Amino acid sequence: MTADVSHIFENARVAARKLNLVDTETIDKILLAVADEAEKEVDYILQENCRDLALMPKTDPKYDRLMLSRERILGITADMRKVAGLPSPLGRILASFDRPNGMRIEKVSVPFGVIGIIYEARPNVTFDVFSLCLKSGNVCILKGGSDAQYSNNAIINIINKVLISYGIDSNTATLLPNDHSFTDKLLTAVGQVDLIIPRGSGRLINYVREHALVPVIETGAGICHTYFDSDGDLEKGRNIVFNAKTRRVSVCNALDCLIIHKERLSDLASLCKPLSEKNVLIYADPKAYGALSGKYPESLLQPATDDSFGTEFLDYKMAVKTVDSFEEALAHIARYSSKHSESIITENESHKQRFAHEVDAACVYTNVSTAFTDGGQFGFGAEIGISTQKLHARGPMALPELTTYKYIISGNGQTRQ
Repeated sequence: MTADVSHIFENARVAARKLNLVDTETIDKILLAVADEAEKEVDYILQENCRDLALMPKTDPKYDRLMLSRERILGITADMRKVAGLPSPLGRILASFDRPNGMRIEKVSVPFGVIGIIYEARPNVTFDVFSLCLKSGNVCILKGGSDAQYSNNAIINIINKVLISYGIDSNTATLLPNDHSFTDKLLTAVGQVDLIIPRGSGRLINYVREHALVPVIETGAGICHTYFDSDGDLEKGRNIVFNAKTRRVSVCNALDCLIIHKERLSDLASLCKPLSEKNVLIYADPKAYGALSGKYPESLLQPATDDSFGTEFLDYKMAVKTVDSFEEALAHIARYSSKHSESIITENESHKQRFAHEVDAACVYTNVSTAFTDGGQFGFGAEIGISTQKLHARGPMALPELTTYKYIISGNGQTRQ
């Protein structure tokens, strides 16, 4: 098995060198062709996706992420076309300057080379990763979850069909076999793989961090808070909380904990009322529980425990924390945040500025739903993940974040004394 894995990685490196010679116009044509082919083969994709769905209980929080539909596929192909229409992130001169000895130094954006992506039941990621990697000049090695094996195989077949038709090495996009041992080989492929990006649960990300020898950019785990301030607007708050919690509960930007100032507890029932329509289970601290008791369905209200806070629910569940002050809200976020997305609802200008300045997260919102933490919503065309770390990239990662740089130095015979 080791020999086979090595062969896969070697083929990817060869493909990366070839891809470096393909012009931008051809890259864009390939992306548009893959989008066209995906729409042409939508029934085939949905048929294979149904095979995956049949093996997963509908009650599993990952079911929504796994499920494709005609509408979702059209959304994916629309994103691919947007990526094709974006400027190439390669060859950008990030800085240039002349030295006193006449040397010209330019800092130029270049691909990483070979990027490994490890992800769970998210077949849309297969398309997203391919489009962003191809546009940024990177070869991708994909290790999808077993839950989406049929969907991912169908998608990679479509991608490879188009690549071959354009004379591009099919190793430009490789889906590793559905075997956990290949994950470990990918994580330790030093010298063959340049970067690993995991997308999925905290458990997956922790595993990758603990076992990888290849550099890793962490993405995905989102423990998101929304703080309803003493000066918060109730109508804005009601809409934001409902959207952030219920738009799609299985995604990393979904709301997990509502923090409310004690002076606004009388508004808590009204703030949470729309959530009952979606059967959102609320874990409330004692003060919040008292404010909701008799006003929120009893079957959907439970006392909070220590485990209620700092949990990424990925389900129709939410914690509520009461604070005595703005400072206590900041302290709660600092303790439990995964540094993904945090929001404040307030009309207080000082609190807006302090929240934006003091909260340590990739995306910090004022009077906006955390559901907007998404590459497409930021105008990036698509995303390869939401980075929650601080090295190299942070927040939605799109084309620029899939490049590194090199220095190109030119002169006229200079030598160093």
